[in-house]
Amino acid sequence: MPRSHGFAEPDRRSLVLAGAALVAATAVPNLGTRAAEVGLATAADLLARVNQFLSSLEPEQQKVAAFAWDGPEWRGWNYFGSGDFIKPGLRLEQMTALQKVAAWDLLATVLSVNGLTKAKNVMTLQDVLAARGDGASGRSSARFSFAVFGAPSDKGAWGFRLEGHHLSLSIAARDGRIISVTPSSFSANPNRVESGTHAGLVTLKGEEALARRLFADLAPKQQGRARLSDSALRNILSYAGRERANGEKVGLAAADLGSAQRDLLWQLIDTYTAEHLSPPLASAQKTRVTSGDRDAVHFAWYGPNTVETAFGYRVIGDGFVIEMGSVDQAAQHLHTIYHDLASVLGRSAA
Repeated sequence: MPRSHGFAEPDRRSLVLAGAALVAATAVPNLGTRAAEVGLATAADLLARVNQFLSSLEPEQQKVAAFAWDGPEWRGWNYFGSGDFIKPGLRLEQMTALQKVAAWDLLATVLSVNGLTKAKNVMTLQDVLAARGDGASGRSSARFSFAVFGAPSDKGAWGFRLEGHHLSLSIAARDGRIISVTPSSFSANPNRVESGTHAGLVTLKGEEALARRLFADLAPKQQGRARLSDSALRNILSYAGRERANGEKVGLAAADLGSAQRDLLWQLIDTYTAEHLSPPLASAQKTRVTSGDRDAVHFAWYGPNTVETAFGYRVIGDGFVIEMGSVDQAAQHLHTIYHDLASVLGRSAA
């Protein structure tokens, strides 16, 4: 069993079993026009690339890559590192060279150049840890799974996911439109590579630097209102089955920020919600996250704000939740999440 690196990660099976009941029972605020009714962008290119990817696979590989729509595998998204770091789907290490090309072509329909680079950086960190002897037998930049949920079509609902240790990207489509791009997690360990072949690589640069800059720029009274705990947020709160359970606005409201501070806050939000996505999706996401009450977006901080020291934060808006937690004391092992509360895994808010 691989080491947990000082963090007791939730058991995947228990999360999946608890998830469906909790999602159904959680009250959700009025989030305006529902994502599933409007959609973000056309799914035509994604549909074509998904079908191209599936057609490149052998029949047995197709069985490995395909799952039912909205079943336990879809609801049980999980970027944690339990087991042998193996997630549902067909892993890159199981694909031929041509199949890998088809897989990356698929991903390029929904991710920007920056998003593709960030995903590959998260993958590379598995090789960095393996080279250190940390879980070497189970770690690989090729141990990331591509999975398709339901029957890809311009009618009905279906989904696609890329997932592995510290990476989870879920895309849901319905009736020819992409309706959801979350849960979305780019996490990292180590966030700052200090030696070896990849020395100098920083995977979550904006996610850390922008938040630290924003908190440092707050006046003492503002910091007092924003800081919810003197201890760091050790992990995200909104994992599988709890995507909508932590949407209460806590911390400091954007209405109480100065102009430059608001700019930093929205740069941070953009880093999570749009920067990694292809231009059409990024544009739609910017419209979505700014459609709520911008003044009512809250910024909550946990722990000190000392370089290379554990910290955490949450950003909560009318229709989204963003979280970062530090698993280790050096803020090298960072977990992040972004949820679109209007369309959790393609399911509209009630």
